Amino acid sequence: MSHISTSLRLATLTAALALAGCVTPGGGTVSTGTAPTAATGAAGGATSVNANATLERCDAPLGTLAVDDGRGKDWYASFGAATKITTIEPLIRLAVQQSNCFVITSIGNNRTESKISSITDKQRNSGEFRAGSNQQKGQRVAADYYMEPSIIIDNDATGKMAAGVGGLFGRVGALAGGAMESRVSVVTLSMFDIRSGVQISISEGNSTATNFGAAFGALGGGAAAGMSGFSRTPEGKATVAAFMDAYNNMVISLRNYKAQEVKGGLGRGGQLKVGK
Repeated sequence: MSHISTSLRLATLTAALALAGCVTPGGGTVSTGTAPTAATGAAGGATSVNANATLERCDAPLGTLAVDDGRGKDWYASFGAATKITTIEPLIRLAVQQSNCFVITSIGNNRTESKISSITDKQRNSGEFRAGSNQQKGQRVAADYYMEPSIIIDNDATGKMAAGVGGLFGRVGALAGGAMESRVSVVTLSMFDIRSGVQISISEGNSTATNFGAAFGALGGGAAAGMSGFSRTPEGKATVAAFMDAYNNMVISLRNYKAQEVKGGLGRGGQLKVGK
């Protein structure tokens, strides 16, 4: 292998690394840096640690929230297969708690809810736990609102980057550029009042990322294998960023929330009367 060829491959690799860390949520470019996704850090009660700097926040919680885990949705299996992300809900829960806009409950995640119910039943009824453990009924916290995440467009190609990359790095760059595409993710978050079933809020979020596809084939054997993760994770990063975008949009609207009023009361016939 010639020195020039090696240099070209290293240049292409450097460019790929630079592009792989970037997603574009909601029209503004944000670099994920060393963070795997746009949802970062931790939350403990009302304390937020190392949250994404762009996350919208509330001065005080607006209520308790159940977040759907998405496992029963039509998009769930194909989304996981395409992005290698096994679940989206924990990252939404992280962002929600960091924002301090809602107190999260276990309701909505069927696996978590089932496990907690099983533990509660065992501790309450087995007779094996200490007196005073305070396991009587009536302690669970009800959810006021229900949040449903949905992926509308996942990993849709919007354009290729061959010309620019080829011009910079010559033949090797052109080979790689042929497989580089800009991919878009569009998602929604819907929130319902549980007691009434009324939709409180809905928001859209979107993000783009670079999908490298077979581009790393131009790097050759070991380099391509070592970088294969970047060829499949940008779509997942874009989807997480899109949900962050959707949640930020929802928080902004909820901070200025005003209930919709119907003359005569909700669910009492409405104003669009039919003829006799």
